[in-house]
Amino acid sequence: MSGDTRFIRWFSELGTADVSLVGGKNASLGEMYRELEGQGIRVPNGFAVTADAYRYTLAQGGAWQRLQAALDGLDPSDVNDLTRRAGLAREIIYGAELPADLAAQISDAYRRLVGEYGEQLTVAIRSSATAEDLPTASFAGQHETYLNIAGEARVLDAVRRCYASLFKERAIMYRIENGFDHFKVLLSAGIMKMVRSDLASSGVAFSLDTESGFRDVVLINGAYGLGENVVQGTVDPDEFYVFKPTLQAGRRAVLRRSLGGKEIKMVYARSAGRDTTRNVPTPRQDQGRFCLSDDEVLQIADAVVRIEAHYSKRAGHPMPMDIEWAKDGLDGLLYMVQARPETVASRKSLAVLEEYAIDGKAELLARGRAVGQRIVSGRAHVITDVAQLDRFRPGEILVADTTMPDWGTIMKQAAGVVTNRGGRTCHAAIVARELGIPAVVGCDDATEKIRTGDDITVSCAEGDTGHVYAGRLPYTRTSTDLSALPMPQTHIMVNIGNPDIAFQTSFIPNDGVGLARLEFIVAEHIRAHPMALIHPERVEDAAEREQLRRMVSPWPSGSDYFIERLSEGVATIAAAFFPKPVIVRMSDFKTNEYASLLGGRWFEPHEANPMIGFRGAARYAHPAYAEGFALECRAMKRVREEMGLTNVRLMIPFCRRIPEAQAVLDTMAGLGLARGENGLEIYVMCEIPNNVIQIDAFAALFDGFSIGSNDLTQLMLGVDRDSDMVAFDFDERDPGVQEMIRRTIEGGKRNGRHVGICGQAPSDYPEMAAWLVTQRIDSISLNPDSVIRTIRRLLTAEQELGLAPRSR
Repeated sequence: MSGDTRFIRWFSELGTADVSLVGGKNASLGEMYRELEGQGIRVPNGFAVTADAYRYTLAQGGAWQRLQAALDGLDPSDVNDLTRRAGLAREIIYGAELPADLAAQISDAYRRLVGEYGEQLTVAIRSSATAEDLPTASFAGQHETYLNIAGEARVLDAVRRCYASLFKERAIMYRIENGFDHFKVLLSAGIMKMVRSDLASSGVAFSLDTESGFRDVVLINGAYGLGENVVQGTVDPDEFYVFKPTLQAGRRAVLRRSLGGKEIKMVYARSAGRDTTRNVPTPRQDQGRFCLSDDEVLQIADAVVRIEAHYSKRAGHPMPMDIEWAKDGLDGLLYMVQARPETVASRKSLAVLEEYAIDGKAELLARGRAVGQRIVSGRAHVITDVAQLDRFRPGEILVADTTMPDWGTIMKQAAGVVTNRGGRTCHAAIVARELGIPAVVGCDDATEKIRTGDDITVSCAEGDTGHVYAGRLPYTRTSTDLSALPMPQTHIMVNIGNPDIAFQTSFIPNDGVGLARLEFIVAEHIRAHPMALIHPERVEDAAEREQLRRMVSPWPSGSDYFIERLSEGVATIAAAFFPKPVIVRMSDFKTNEYASLLGGRWFEPHEANPMIGFRGAARYAHPAYAEGFALECRAMKRVREEMGLTNVRLMIPFCRRIPEAQAVLDTMAGLGLARGENGLEIYVMCEIPNNVIQIDAFAALFDGFSIGSNDLTQLMLGVDRDSDMVAFDFDERDPGVQEMIRRTIEGGKRNGRHVGICGQAPSDYPEMAAWLVTQRIDSISLNPDSVIRTIRRLLTAEQELGLAPRSR
């Protein structure tokens, strides 16, 4: 090659077609800078040292032959042989000096970049291989990146180190596993303005939910300091979701957020005369607050949506994206520093529904964030030191504090992964998804509770929280081809209370949510009595008051905490099924259940029979709970109006009498939730015999009825369903109960009102569901695990009635 060869390409000259010239990362950076930087997406400027420069450097240094000899006969299954040969290969490459003409071009370009940003500029130097970040191939953290580099000599040295990192053990294994020739994969170095996120925050963002593959959300993870900790899983990050349809409609609201521990942050340091990075404790005040403001979350979400749209247009089909972001602590601005196609969740088949279900109970050893939706049992192998990796055996479950990029060989052999640290976008999570194995990350103490040799079961099929159980629990796995499954004429809805499973549940055939329960959100995500949050001074126990104070500390007040947490839980469910109807039942805790919440015992009476006591509609306008109900209403108003999820309908439970119904509706209207305004529909539970007897009067006040077969059966048969002594008499199929249901359906139709059923009976008894079809009920709401079998039963029942199925 002559000295006139041009080895430098500025980002403004590059695009996605230049992967063979500058690798996947640099081609993508160039594409973003060239096409999107002027559209409100901020990308740091820089340049790429082309892949030809890598080839030229090795040729000029006579390294190709020695490199081939170093890898000849490599046994990838021999960890020690792999380590030795990889080290030798890196020595050969790093020992090849940069040719003078190449070094001059890099220095000239670096000086030009300094001229653009000023003498205080430091740069990031990132490896970009010609066979990574492709739509069909990706891997977390293969090659090296060097940060906060200043000065020509250090820039040139970092380029050589990037070249050498092409032969890190993990990179060698990646190429072997993906069928790439070691000597045809080349490396380009990208040199760009360093975003000083060490002084602010950084993280990753995805244009879909990485667990379920749900595509209507942006998922953002972030923590203080450099992004390495988020990617590697050494820190529990903050997590944010933004709903794309409402964002694009102009609704500026975060759908959901989760405060991570963020115990440490990575910053720059100087050691032995060299710049390096180190982890330092995050100040406690910063741990207790989110690393991004709502406005910053929405800025990132806007950028992600635009980036996804741009790449999808280029590809000619939807192209979900995996994006790195960083906030500069010097200028206070947000930058997009990398974008690549997301290659795991986006490739899930939505035509086949795979469902796992645990079958049995055992001691819970650890819990954390679930990755994947599978279950696996096996022998645990705890790794506390990298020197123990060669003892790991195929099929074992890897248990570690965290995992590192060069553990790829071991993780490929693992049946599952459990870690103390990390969020859902950490290294362990990313690799587990790619390998299709379940992982539970961020458990805190898994390496203490689990020992090598223990039989354990890793379950990621119970929502957002993953569980590790003692022993080998039995489980079931079912697959359903949804493309071949028609829908019955009767609308099929689902019962759901847990926002953590909403996205994955939305893929089950459905016509919306017939019952979204607030109780789960309050018990699991809020965990405190609403009145205790409003009036902590009335909580007489000092320890409970302190718990309440710590719980709400990131929010302006306990009321704000309740409203935000409740609205985000409901909004997540509403977004998952949007624009289908989602019927949200206002709180229906009984007094003993309310009393079990933090601070609750100071606000609840003791009742001999809470099942028919101070519950449901009776609480809402009562002085003892009116302030709590006002918080519920403010949360629902926020969901519908601020967050734009107008598919939410509200439902009043356990409404005994017409005057009580009118009082509740008047209260709601006074709180901004007037029936009919902004399309708001309000339903009532039909679960008390008086609801059936006076159905015409109730129909004049409400838009629809949902039959609660559990309470209706209890009150019809006089059976306390909490009493084991008389449980044998509780049966929703009793002729008297069925007659009340029949009358409800008939009365609803007579008044032009929607009638559905959301009780347990149709989920438990397929014959009950089939009978409801004969009564021409409008909808049946089922527990998610019974939807498929009930659909099949209803199709048969409707066929006997001469009804043709609906197409999906």
